[in-house]
Amino acid sequence: MSRYKIDLGKSSEGIAAGYLEKNGYKILECNYKSRFGEIDIIATEKQTLCFVEVKSRSSSGYGLPKETVDRRKQHKISQSALSYLKARQLMNQSCRFDVLSVFQEASVCSRFELIKNAFELAGNYTY
Repeated sequence: MSRYKIDLGKSSEGIAAGYLEKNGYKILECNYKSRFGEIDIIATEKQTLCFVEVKSRSSSGYGLPKETVDRRKQHKISQSALSYLKARQLMNQSCRFDVLSVFQEASVCSRFELIKNAFELAGNYTY
């Protein structure tokens, strides 16, 4: 992955956290890592625990950011979320998976598209 893409991703996650806070989310953790993968932002909105995947693009030439959250990515996020819930003994906590698209075009302010409940828990898991 190029340095540009890494920097774009990191700056987008910071901008995304600010956007979420302005929209009523309380940020609990950023860049949670498990043996299954990473969750960009873990937050609460009202009484719901939200696992937020942040996707960014500097243009729409290669498609929309949200389109990159495919089944494989959903599966990894689901596994990491279950790991988080189990480690913190929150298995009965109400939760959902959100996707936040961030468009960072050079001459324009960032634009956001928040998809709440973007996908269901992917796969059958036993814990």
